[in-house]
Amino acid sequence: MPQFNTVGIIAKQGDPEKVVGTLLHLVTYLRSRRLHVRLDAESAHLLGAEVGAAVPVAQLGAGCDLVIVVGGDGTLLHAARMMAAYGVPLVGINLGRLGFLVDVSPQDIESALDPILAGEYQSDRRAMLSVRVIAEDGLERSYSALNDVVIHKWNTARMIELEMDINGVFVSAQRSDGLIIATPTGSTAYALSGGGPLVDPALDALLLVPICPHDLSNRPLVVPGDRRIEVRVRGLDQGHVQVTCDGQADLQLPPRATIEVVRHPHFAHLLHPRGHDHYQILRAKLGWGGHMPPLVT
Repeated sequence: MPQFNTVGIIAKQGDPEKVVGTLLHLVTYLRSRRLHVRLDAESAHLLGAEVGAAVPVAQLGAGCDLVIVVGGDGTLLHAARMMAAYGVPLVGINLGRLGFLVDVSPQDIESALDPILAGEYQSDRRAMLSVRVIAEDGLERSYSALNDVVIHKWNTARMIELEMDINGVFVSAQRSDGLIIATPTGSTAYALSGGGPLVDPALDALLLVPICPHDLSNRPLVVPGDRRIEVRVRGLDQGHVQVTCDGQADLQLPPRATIEVVRHPHFAHLLHPRGHDHYQILRAKLGWGGHMPPLVT
């Protein structure tokens, strides 16, 4: 009996010319393997499926053995947040640019997915973040992220002032453009451009990367993954701060609110083709090059 019987598809939004051809190819391939295919709203719309064919995200999570994401890393980040609570594994078909998370090329659909559907793959569980924004009156709002939670200024040219505690212990105060709290997966995203380190995704860690700090001694900090990070905004900048999760979900921070970030109770479950090599991807995407040529004596 095959390991996967029902496969969901989540498609990138807003780029139909690039997505439709790959979607058609993928759906035809899956049905030729006698698999039941369920489409999210964007996939159903792009394929011109009949009314009612689209499956709500919650039903995709509850009813699918596998979800295939057609798009770039941003689409997979969205899918990972939606699917984490269901434990559904994700495979990414890369229509984007960098593709650190989506590693199957559209032209390799058959050769890459055949082994995966037969149970030959590398399983990769990635830590996520859970963030609570606690207002002064006690009202809470909760979000999740796979890459990062960013506390940043908006609508102002001024720096903002932040205080940070780790497990209830005061660590630092900073004047900066903001703070990136990232997972190891997110170390190749915004945190990298902020001067943060590259961290192997298998490590249990959190990255704390200041954005353009005024004090140049305020450097990125790596802490164990089970730490609780609390951030408060000081001074007159209360109305000029946002919290953004994975570059997609934004919230204007209420005055005198506290941001609490901890490791999410669920993981993003990614499947890669056999032979997947994280460091080869880093070499290719970051332009590190290959082996050095031998010395000529």
